[in-house]
Amino acid sequence: MSGDTFHVHGPHDHELEHAQQKAAAGHGDAAHHGLAGGSMTNQIALFTALIATVGAIFAYMGGATQANAGLYKNNAAIKKTEASNQWNYFQAKSTKQSLAEISRDLAPPDKQPTYQAKIERYEKEKKDIQTQAEKIEGESKDWDKQSDDQMHLHHRWAQATTALQVSIALAAIALLTRKKWLEMGMFAMGAVGLCIGVLAVLHV
Repeated sequence: MSGDTFHVHGPHDHELEHAQQKAAAGHGDAAHHGLAGGSMTNQIALFTALIATVGAIFAYMGGATQANAGLYKNNAAIKKTEASNQWNYFQAKSTKQSLAEISRDLAPPDKQPTYQAKIERYEKEKKDIQTQAEKIEGESKDWDKQSDDQMHLHHRWAQATTALQVSIALAAIALLTRKKWLEMGMFAMGAVGLCIGVLAVLHV
């Protein structure tokens, strides 16, 4: 979620102000209901502020892990190219070794030791190149795995952020409709978002 921002401003902001003014200016029975509404408004306002703060952190972590995933994938690609170059070098040595073997077989006996020495040198060089190529391939696989792990975390942070955004949307609707079950839904979605965030922290 690179570049994502966590927006909390919306229609419920105006509703918050309106409800607070209404609660403060209530009179008679309306004042009694205004106090109850004011209590609900304050509760939701505090919850929204907290969730918005946590959501901003989650959104940042989502962007950071996505950036890391891209960086690690790029490192993996670089290592794959290096490994490919090593294998090409290995193949070149194999070709030279084959030519040396043919030359040894066709050469007179007094020249064969010279070609045999080249063959043995090429064989040693091939082993060194192969070891290096396999090492680089292993590094490439490690970078790939780290990239995949970071993308998994990115999805976790994205899920957590989305749940918190839904929670804030429910908060706005709860303020507009004064429905208690919507307030409960707001708390439930907030809890879901926090739980997913914990999973991300634990790398689950």
